[in-house]
This record gives sequence, C-alpha cells and structure tokens, in this order.
Amino acid sequence: MAQANQMQIEKLLKGVSFPVRKTDLMKYAEQQGADRQIREVLAQLPDQTFEKPADISKAISAMDRGVR
Repeated sequence: MAQANQMQIEKLLKGVSFPVRKTDLMKYAEQQGADRQIREVLAQLPDQTFEKPADISKAISAMDRGVR
C-alpha cells in the first residue's frame, strides 16, 4: 500500500471509537468520505474486532507482505 494511503488511514482512525469491528470501521470510513482506495484496503482487513489503531496498522502491513 502506498505511504499516502497509510497516512490517510491513520488520519481516519483518529476519529474511530475502539474497539471497532471491521464492518463498523467500513461504515465509519464511508460516512467520513474516505476515497475508494481507502475503502478497498479496509475491505481486505480480516473480519474481526480491532482493539486499537495499531491492530489495524499491523493487519494492513501483513496484507502488504502477503500474510493473511
């Protein structure tokens, strides 16, 4: 994932109440007007509850490395 996308996701996460389920995160991103690329990255996250922003960042990094 491009660095710009990572920064956009981190900015988006500042307004999220944790813990958050993937489905709720996707809804929040859409409500906040996240662009298509960001929504596509979030859609690829594992279907789970994330306890803190770092959990989402780790999951995205794992996707970038091809680890699922």
